[in-house]
Amino acid sequence: MLTISGLKARVGDSDILKGLDLTINAGETHVIMGPNGAGKSTLANVIMGHPDYVVTHGSIVFDGEDITDAKTDERAKKGLFMTFQNPEEVAGITVESFLRTARFAVTGKSERAWDFHKELLTLMERLDFDESYAARHLNIGFSGGEKKKNEILQMLALHPRLAILDETDSGLDVDAVKTVSEGVRGYKNEKNALLIITHSTKILENIKVDAVHILVDGQIVKNGGASLIDEVNHSGFTALTPSKSIEGVS
Repeated sequence: MLTISGLKARVGDSDILKGLDLTINAGETHVIMGPNGAGKSTLANVIMGHPDYVVTHGSIVFDGEDITDAKTDERAKKGLFMTFQNPEEVAGITVESFLRTARFAVTGKSERAWDFHKELLTLMERLDFDESYAARHLNIGFSGGEKKKNEILQMLALHPRLAILDETDSGLDVDAVKTVSEGVRGYKNEKNALLIITHSTKILENIKVDAVHILVDGQIVKNGGASLIDEVNHSGFTALTPSKSIEGVS
């Protein structure tokens, strides 16, 4: 589904990704872990085509099509989706209106307002998300946990082919992490894929993980299965990576 080859990227004058390879197949859940400043969020933004991040080498191929130079909205329409560490607040547009408009933009198919409303309430119930929030302005006055739930709600409503979760569990309490994990499990099937980017392991406890990649200083320095999560918990990142790869990483 996704093939990243020799990817190098920069922000301003800083080279962040320094030659990265990654392949994700349909039905798989991959995890990117690493210390702060390793380039995890940069990778997510580059995959989504954020204009501030410039690819200087390599390619990103999604469903057999090179999207390295594609615009963000084009990537979203092809089935890419990303949650944010710090979701934006948008005054003047309700959660329901935002999601209905977004789904039309992705699918190009109109649907009856009442049918969409019923589906939305069902999804909100699954996330233990008060249905009154559907009529509130997007993330305005939401707590950190509510914003993260809203991100997962968007994922469930938009049915992306590949969902990228960027530090979705950061700042969440135990109950919120459990709810988000249940939403993630509800999204996952054999036709889509999931890339979870995190420096923690809380959200991974109740999710079946197929592959784990350790990212340090812009490069993937170690690959493994779900057991690699336990190694990180036990030994940290430094013990799992070559000393030369962690130079300059705090």
